[in-house]
Amino acid sequence: MHPFFSTLHLTKGDAAALYLQLAKQLTAAITEGILLPATQLPGSRYLAQLLSVHRKTVIRAYDDLLAQGWLESKTGSGTFVAGHLPVIKPEKLGKKIQNTGDPLLIAGFHFEQADHLARKFIKEQTSYHLDDGFPDARLAPLHDLSRAYRTQLIMGNTYHRLGYDDPQGSAWLREQLAAHFSETRGMKVTEDNILITRGTVMGLYLASTALIRPGDNVVAAAPGWTSANNNFLQAGANLLQIAVDEYGINTDELEKICKKKNVRMVYVTSHHHYPSSVSLRVERRIQLLQLSSKYGFIIFEDDYDYDFHYLNKPLSPLASADEAGTVLYCGSFTKTISPAFRVGYLVGSANVIAQLARLRRIVDRQGDTMLDNAMAELLQNGIIQRHLRKSLRVYRQRRDTFCNLLKSELNSYLNFVLPEGGLAVWTTFEPAIDLVKLAKEARKKDLSFSDGKIHRSPFYQLNSTRLGFASSNLDELAQSVDILKRLLTNH
Repeated sequence: MHPFFSTLHLTKGDAAALYLQLAKQLTAAITEGILLPATQLPGSRYLAQLLSVHRKTVIRAYDDLLAQGWLESKTGSGTFVAGHLPVIKPEKLGKKIQNTGDPLLIAGFHFEQADHLARKFIKEQTSYHLDDGFPDARLAPLHDLSRAYRTQLIMGNTYHRLGYDDPQGSAWLREQLAAHFSETRGMKVTEDNILITRGTVMGLYLASTALIRPGDNVVAAAPGWTSANNNFLQAGANLLQIAVDEYGINTDELEKICKKKNVRMVYVTSHHHYPSSVSLRVERRIQLLQLSSKYGFIIFEDDYDYDFHYLNKPLSPLASADEAGTVLYCGSFTKTISPAFRVGYLVGSANVIAQLARLRRIVDRQGDTMLDNAMAELLQNGIIQRHLRKSLRVYRQRRDTFCNLLKSELNSYLNFVLPEGGLAVWTTFEPAIDLVKLAKEARKKDLSFSDGKIHRSPFYQLNSTRLGFASSNLDELAQSVDILKRLLTNH
């Protein structure tokens, strides 16, 4: 008998069944060149006695390896390592550098790790949060949504309802969105102009992958949204940034760039720029559309929280005045309901939407048809619209209360401009305040907020961060400000 078999060891009570442990050890010995092709294995009865297990355990391990082609059985002779396997010579120690890392942690092959993708996900567990501008899911029409979702699961033809659907998204939802955009945003589009996505990030990825080639120039604002910038960098674009002022992205600076370089795409949040929440002024909107028509660049309009505008009626999107077909309009229901419900939309010329749908098909075959249709039902029945009106009133009250607290309790430590819309306040702290340290200390006191590092760039170095108010009720906002005040007083 080959000496290897005396080294076998099975652990009773292990998560893996005994026969699987045996099979794994045998295949490892074959792949490492310890057991060569045509090596005879011990009989099942003998090996069972050696390992102190039932004979059926050995037989099952042998049968599995026979079925997989690792072993072969010869009538009257016994069981052998398959003769057709290649001969593997064990490497001598020191002959080459061995990968001694855990293969579950470190791959045995090289791959490029892009710096722009190195963003750690942090799930905050604190009781209080002044977040990036999230909605309050406690206000969401979850009962209506669950009822509509259940209806989609049990009603209608099962084969069609639960089968594959159009990669462009639920036709019903696209029809309802077209009507909703016409009524609320002045956009005259049809279902063919709409692609359903799993959120704005997917829309950005599809547009960047399909429409941007390596070396293309893409212009974005600074400070801006890191996820958007990362999509452009991932596509190989040359990212050019323009500073944002109190009126939005500077279109005069954009024109200077266009005169010197070919610009492929301009990313803009015309309504509540992220992170500062300022809106693009009307003359700049006009100029941006004119520049797009003149120089032939794509405008990617990210309208992530159009519905939450407090001072007057929301400004119409650039897409509503697009006569040249150069605007891609993107948004989602993330701020309407909750980030957990991944339903978004990308709107553009029909031929572009069709092309992006083809790309989406190889990335994510389709979305959640049940959820898409449930959202369509809520739109058709006016439930989403009523929820938005209610949320707007609540969030405006929270904005006013929060800003009053910041002014009365923390005025000597920070400054801000009352946001016309959005779900967060762009706040600049005094230069002497270490935001990174403050954020760490706040977490120890059960309060989380961004330390602002993600917003800094060579174009923007102010000591600023976003403090979201919408996801907290009035009591929670007061507690959050009180924690900040105590920390800053002792700073």
